[in-house]
Amino acid sequence: MADSDPFDDSEDIFQVGNIFSNRELVRVGHVPELDRVVGRNEEVREVGAALGPAIHGGPPETTIIYGKTGTGKSLVSRCVTREARKRAAENAVDLEHAYVDCSDYQTEAKASREMARQLFDNVVDDLDDHVREETSIPRIGISAADYRDITWELLEETDADAFVVILDEIDKLSDDELLRSLSRARESGKIDTHIGIICISNKIEYRERLNERVDSSLQDNELVFDPYDAGQLRNILENRRDAFVEGVLGESVIPRTAALAAREHGDARKAVDTFYEAGRLAEKQGSDEVTEEHVDAAIQRAEVNRFEKLVKGQTPHVRLILRSLALLTKSEDREQFRTAGIYDIYTRIAEKEATDPLSYDRVSRLLKEQSFLGITESEHTGGGQGEGSYLEHRLLRDPEIVLEALEEAE
Repeated sequence: MADSDPFDDSEDIFQVGNIFSNRELVRVGHVPELDRVVGRNEEVREVGAALGPAIHGGPPETTIIYGKTGTGKSLVSRCVTREARKRAAENAVDLEHAYVDCSDYQTEAKASREMARQLFDNVVDDLDDHVREETSIPRIGISAADYRDITWELLEETDADAFVVILDEIDKLSDDELLRSLSRARESGKIDTHIGIICISNKIEYRERLNERVDSSLQDNELVFDPYDAGQLRNILENRRDAFVEGVLGESVIPRTAALAAREHGDARKAVDTFYEAGRLAEKQGSDEVTEEHVDAAIQRAEVNRFEKLVKGQTPHVRLILRSLALLTKSEDREQFRTAGIYDIYTRIAEKEATDPLSYDRVSRLLKEQSFLGITESEHTGGGQGEGSYLEHRLLRDPEIVLEALEEAE
């Protein structure tokens, strides 16, 4: 029923509390100034050396960067490239750049369009009025090569000395054509601008998948970014302390966030996101301090969100099966359960939900599928005399998290 009381005009519906002073510093996707990049000094130097020639008008070197998610690959690449552009300008050299996240733009045409669009946004103020008005980057209707021609024309119009393209998650691209075209654009006479490419991949075997013609056009600059350790993560969070109002962070907040992140994944992106979510929880509760409890709640919230995404596309019966296993795990003093025990609870829940349960064999197959998806773990266990072997299953996540995620996925 709708609230019939008149709205109180004196209430500030935009009140956000007194936790954050600059929340942008702890938002995922924020690219800070280079002096805020910590724990990656050697990697910063390596990328800087690859771009060094470009700040003097020479050709930047192409570099391939490998590493797990959250190890600073994109951050270092974008920060160093931005700094290189500033340094180049001090030398009266025009260095332009574009960043393309290939996980969002997976085809050659989409990635080429995004490259052209980013370059246009960066140089729009330097274009003559008629060029600015006549330049069009349509969403559809032209080929990948046409989008690249727009890029070459923009570089010629601005008389750019160098152009650095960051292709993030390049292994998501459907083919190598964009990389081939970029690496050979100057050689083939398309432009006079020097082009450098920073290829970022989570897959160490990425280069092995390139065809020989493309691979031969790349330099041998390869970097591997290792996961952050607890000390580095702590420094990263300390470096963003000023995102919060002075005095609101409990003493244990940064050490605990860093220690848990290092133990679980070494992912700076997740650590910073946990830092932010802990602050948001404190803000929502009207608290004047961010505590260790807020950190723990933020981590659980993130786990629930990730698991919810995993199960959202599953069928209703798979969700009932997972709920059955979670309830068993929560109520019993053990983690592994036979298919028969899970099936018994599943049929009871199905009846309460007024739905016909699936057959025992079908439930058994679905449990095996969840094991392949990394939601559960299944293993054959030898029974006692006369029992033979049977399958036992266990959840790979806390049952409370599974139950909460299943409820929210409904």
